[in-house]
Amino acid sequence: MRAERLVALLFTLQSRRSATIAELAGALGVSERTMHRDIAALQASGVPLWTEPGRHGGVRLVEGWRTRLDGLTSREAVAIFAMGVPRALAELGLGTAVSAAHAKVSATLPAPLREQAQHLAQRFHLDAPAWFRREDETEHLAAVAQAVWEQRRLRIGYRGAERVLDPLGLVLKAGVWYLVARVGESLRTYRVGRIDEVEQLDEKFERPADFDLASWWERSSAEFERSLRRTLVRVRLSPTGVRALPSVIDADLAVSALDAGTRGPDGWTEVELALEEPEIAAGQLLGLGAEVEILEPAAVRAAFADTARRMAERHR
Repeated sequence: MRAERLVALLFTLQSRRSATIAELAGALGVSERTMHRDIAALQASGVPLWTEPGRHGGVRLVEGWRTRLDGLTSREAVAIFAMGVPRALAELGLGTAVSAAHAKVSATLPAPLREQAQHLAQRFHLDAPAWFRREDETEHLAAVAQAVWEQRRLRIGYRGAERVLDPLGLVLKAGVWYLVARVGESLRTYRVGRIDEVEQLDEKFERPADFDLASWWERSSAEFERSLRRTLVRVRLSPTGVRALPSVIDADLAVSALDAGTRGPDGWTEVELALEEPEIAAGQLLGLGAEVEILEPAAVRAAFADTARRMAERHR
């Protein structure tokens, strides 16, 4: 991306003060011809660059001039400018901080870089929630977030019960906010949209030194998914059913099961799936219609057949 490369060129010159075209081209992994064009673009945008011809000549910044982007990589600078203020950050009370960073980068970047970052923002957008699913109402998210920042103990009402906990972090998953908290010696997860009330207590707490939110969430999510998939279901799938399977169950699970499946002479493929309890498993597989035959267990086969029978009777 040219915008990123031009910012990287600014940083390189700021750190070296002077370099040859060949040195700059080598550092940024482009041709010398491309480097000449980049130098011209920065000069045209108002960056005070001097070029000195000759064997010992090169490119240098005017003494004392700085980009005022110290501490940011070129990718970070362009990304901050392009990202705007996502609603998720605004909900956490970080909207003002991101807006300020955006304004500083905007005021500092030369016009061509601003234009390219704007083009990026117009072409890519993050929409976290899943289709056909509304975001949770998170009335207490800001108060919970404040307690997380300040390491302040909370008393919450959750599904009719009162709990006192240490809020360790917040996770946004598919448009749903979750609070990870310590209760006694255990770590628990709470859906923020189901918190009825919040009271910040005067007590502060010490975060566990070895707690890493991202790592814990990954392990916890994997364990939760495994705990749900307790029913092994053996099925036969038509070629159409094979193609449709990733759309009715977890796509990764479907791909893994199909890779280990066995295709018969009739073109149907036999696979084994780790799904949830029989009623839920049957409900998922109904999405395949006549393109699936459930072989076992009997409970899933019966639940599937019963639902299909009631559907057929209703549509006579």
